[in-house]
Amino acid sequence: MSKKVSFLLARRYLFAWKKRNAINLITGISILGIAVSTAALVILISAFNGIEFMIDRMYSDFDTDLEITSVKTKTFEENQLNLSFISTQKEVNDYSRIVEEFVVLKNKKKWVNARVVGVDSSFLDISNINKHLITTANNKKKAPYFCFIGAGLLKKLNINRDEDGFWDKILCYAPKRDLKIRVGKNPFYIQEFHIQNAINFNKEVNEEVLLLPLEKARDLLGYKKELSSICIDLKKGVNATEIKEKIQKNIGSDFVVKTRVEKNELIFKTSKSEKIIVILILIFVFILSSFNLISSITIMFAEKSKNLKVLTGMGLSKKHVVSLFFYVGSLISAIGVLFGLLLGYGICFIQLSESVLLMPGTNEPFPIVLKFVDAVYIVSLVIFLTISFSFLTVRFLARRRFVNGMLKNNFFQ
Repeated sequence: MSKKVSFLLARRYLFAWKKRNAINLITGISILGIAVSTAALVILISAFNGIEFMIDRMYSDFDTDLEITSVKTKTFEENQLNLSFISTQKEVNDYSRIVEEFVVLKNKKKWVNARVVGVDSSFLDISNINKHLITTANNKKKAPYFCFIGAGLLKKLNINRDEDGFWDKILCYAPKRDLKIRVGKNPFYIQEFHIQNAINFNKEVNEEVLLLPLEKARDLLGYKKELSSICIDLKKGVNATEIKEKIQKNIGSDFVVKTRVEKNELIFKTSKSEKIIVILILIFVFILSSFNLISSITIMFAEKSKNLKVLTGMGLSKKHVVSLFFYVGSLISAIGVLFGLLLGYGICFIQLSESVLLMPGTNEPFPIVLKFVDAVYIVSLVIFLTISFSFLTVRFLARRRFVNGMLKNNFFQ
């Protein structure tokens, strides 16, 4: 008897249901369990893909692809780095010199701690600053220099706009370096800045950053040629790790080059860890739900004992019985996986098109990102687990039910 006959019998056993039969109910529960578990995997993996994409989007503009900092010191002299080498690399789109320091900002009676970040004008294009301004209204007079404040700082300082489209002026207090504290001596450099606009990137930037031109920041901090870092924007499609190694080799061991992921390592690792943990929990739940599949195969084996007795008398061997019920388990699995994929991706497409679920505290839809490779992984994992359960169950039943190639009369012997 060929495997084709075993498959035809398996299909008949599965789909030729009788009314008020317990095996029908258990088989339906098996299919439902596999479908729900598969759909849950699809939805949650797509949701975590969306969260990772959202995190990368939040940090991708202000935190450039690569950043160079000194290993030993907080700042370094500009001439210590070969900037011409960086600018001539074909993978590099642009770069900006950066200087930053913690300061205190004051507006009227409001005081807050902040971080001054001085940048070249090229940084405004690198960071797509125009997409992150909280207002696009044109000012009535041209600002002599850009001065952008984080949206969170704007709120904390209670800064208001005037009729010309500018916000209030603020005082910036920067600590003097190498200063011996004496009575009556001011330990701060103090300058006044006219806010041009407010920026909205991510919580960290919004709550901390005052963005100034590099020379203005140097003047405020008492720097001459010092830099805190060099940020590098790469062209699209460039492998950041490869160009990182190339630049690192050129600048030597006194400096370190980090990618955006490495700079925000904790955030990205936390997101990936949460994704892995949730997937492992779902796999465990899926394994528990697969016990319904074992029950379906076992009860069907018991119910079809009389039919198997006749078929073994006609030449059905132990090998064919194993194939028959293995096909039954595989068909149950395939149906469950198919319905699970349709349900899971159906829910994902509804979220993408209708934005049913919103992010807590915002009006933005919960992010969903669909990847073909995820579907391949999910289908491979689910099919592997269900087929393994089917095969092991059928082998165990066949070993107990066959003696010297003959089927026992009593299933429970």
